[in-house]
Amino acid sequence: MANNAFESSFAIAEGGESLSERAYSLLRSDIIRGTRPPGERLRIEKLKTIYGIGPTPIREALQRLSAEHLVHMSENRGFAVAPLDLSDFADLNFARVEIEKVALRRSLALGDSAWEGSVVAASYVMAKAEKRLESGEATSTDEWERANAAFHTAMVAACGSRWLLMTRGRLQDMCERYRRASMYTDSGHRVTADEHRTIADAVLSRDVDLACELTQKHFFTTLDILTARG
Repeated sequence: MANNAFESSFAIAEGGESLSERAYSLLRSDIIRGTRPPGERLRIEKLKTIYGIGPTPIREALQRLSAEHLVHMSENRGFAVAPLDLSDFADLNFARVEIEKVALRRSLALGDSAWEGSVVAASYVMAKAEKRLESGEATSTDEWERANAAFHTAMVAACGSRWLLMTRGRLQDMCERYRRASMYTDSGHRVTADEHRTIADAVLSRDVDLACELTQKHFFTTLDILTARG
């Protein structure tokens, strides 16, 4: 057993989280954002230097990420970032769309005026992020991703099921890796402002069928872009 704070997975990092949890959070975020690109070998000695965390917490984090299919583990080659695979994303995206539509239908049926206000607020933040992305600001991509996640979460927040929200949240995170890859084309970034605006309008109008149709089309556009690139 490790006998110092740097090695122990139970040591407490800044903010009160364990070192194992911190290693998991940092690695997961970097994989989803593409900082650790698909296929990269995840050598524990190198990750120790990058994150300033000992080998035991990092190994535990990599094992957790392997269970989430964000990391591949091999007896001979160790750990590596999972590749981006279009067939896997097609299945992942299908599951996300189906879960999202169930949550949307419940949210539109159960949402109150406070929920409507949160949808309006999320739509406003999303529109601001779209403008910054169009302007090419250096930090605009990460800002857009945060706004996008918050926007879609706001649409379904009134669904009334904690487990449903937890499941769709995980699927949303998994899709982000692919979405980031689809945000840019040869002619510039993908313009999503109109897509988000029409979704929000349908949600606020409580038009369930239209909201579900637009959301499905919105999500599948990401797959269409990546498939077109081959």
